[in-house]
Amino acid sequence: MENQFDYVDKQILSHLREDARKPYSQIAEQLKISNSLVHQRIKKLVSEGVVKNASLVLDEKMLGYRTKSYTGIRLREARFAKNVMEELYKIHEIVECNFVSGSYAIFILIFAKDNEHLQRILYDKVHLINGVAGTDSFICFDTGFQRNVPLE
Repeated sequence: MENQFDYVDKQILSHLREDARKPYSQIAEQLKISNSLVHQRIKKLVSEGVVKNASLVLDEKMLGYRTKSYTGIRLREARFAKNVMEELYKIHEIVECNFVSGSYAIFILIFAKDNEHLQRILYDKVHLINGVAGTDSFICFDTGFQRNVPLE
């Protein structure tokens, strides 16, 4: 089921995309609507699952994570996928895990302190998971941009 949003919903979401910590009263003032309407609309968007959460975005480099790697995982057999993903979730440096089509069954995003740390994550953790047949890693030099899906 596709959600239908009106102009006010889209404007509220636009403001929250810019700054999820922006006070509702400020959004109401800028949109020239009541504060209670902003609260009601956001509550509706949360209950419908459109807004999952307002999260804090950490700067990985400032926290010492200098190596970013997209890693494709090949499985021995497709039946291992669920178990492998459950085990990958336990590795805290893996911040994203996707079940994909193509040469890899799973694609993950890893943040490591440096290349040696990445190697330990891969060889001492990921490769030891039952069902993992192999990995290929793609080091990310920099992120050009990152954004949410468009509001159309």
